[in-house]
Amino acid sequence: MATQRFLTLDDVAEILNVSWSQAYALVRRKELIAIQIGGRGQWRVEKDELERFIQQKYAEARSSTVTEEPVPDDAEVDSTR
Repeated sequence: MATQRFLTLDDVAEILNVSWSQAYALVRRKELIAIQIGGRGQWRVEKDELERFIQQKYAEARSSTVTEEPVPDDAEVDSTR
């Protein structure tokens, strides 16, 4: 049996743990590249494209990370308060 190359928007929504409409919005905004098959709006996302999208989001998250001052442990908190 051949390996599945394409995912439906339902599959994408399940993998990303979002609603179908959120997955569709990613496609409409061209954040996630998909192709339309047939005349009834059947969208398909290649597995490699979904992985690229996820890696891109991780890269964006890493680059926008702000370093904050460390929060002291309970052991470091002044007990005289």
